[in-house]
Amino acid sequence: MEIIGIIIVAILVNNVVFSQFLGICPFLGVSKKLDTAIGMSAAVTFVLTLATLVSFLIQKGILEPFGLEYLQTITFILVIASLVQMVEIIIKKISPPLYQALGVFLPLITTNCVILGVAILVIQKDYNLLESIIYAISTAIGYAMALIIFSSIREQLTLTKIPKAMQGVPIALITAGILAMAFMGFSGIDQVFK
Repeated sequence: MEIIGIIIVAILVNNVVFSQFLGICPFLGVSKKLDTAIGMSAAVTFVLTLATLVSFLIQKGILEPFGLEYLQTITFILVIASLVQMVEIIIKKISPPLYQALGVFLPLITTNCVILGVAILVIQKDYNLLESIIYAISTAIGYAMALIIFSSIREQLTLTKIPKAMQGVPIALITAGILAMAFMGFSGIDQVFK
C-alpha cells in the first residue's frame, strides 16, 4: 500500500512541475510541439531513474559512512552531468537513430533541476533503494504527463484566435497556472495512503 501511495503522490499530488515548481524552464521551452515533449519526457525518465539510483548508492555508500553529507549537492551535480555525458556516448555508439532522436534533449537534461531535486528528495524522505527508484520513475511519469498535457494544449492554442498581447509566453503561463490549479484537486488523495 505504501508503494502505491508513493506512486500516486509523485504523479498527481506532488507533481514536480505543478506542485514543487521544478523543471519549469524545459517545461516552458520544450512544450511547443507534442513530439518534442514526448522525446524530452523519455529522456528525463531514463536519466532521472539512473541518476537517482547512482546518487542514492553514492549517498549511502560513500557520503554517509565517511561523514561527507555536506558534499551532497555538488556530488549529485557531478554525478548527473557525468551520467548524461556517459549515456550520450553510449547511445551514440549503440543506437545512432536513438541518439538522433534524443540528441537535443540529453544536454538539456544536465541543467534540468528535476533530476537534482528528485535525487535530493529521496534522501530527505529517507526512502530505501526500491522506494527511491519507484519515486523516481513515478516523478518522471508525472513530469511527462504534465509536459504532454501542456504541449497538447499549446498546440491547440496555436489554432485559436488569441489577442496579440497574450500570444506566446503570456498565454503559456496562464495555461500552466490553470493546470496547476486543476492538479490541486488531487491534494486530498495522499491522506488515503497514510
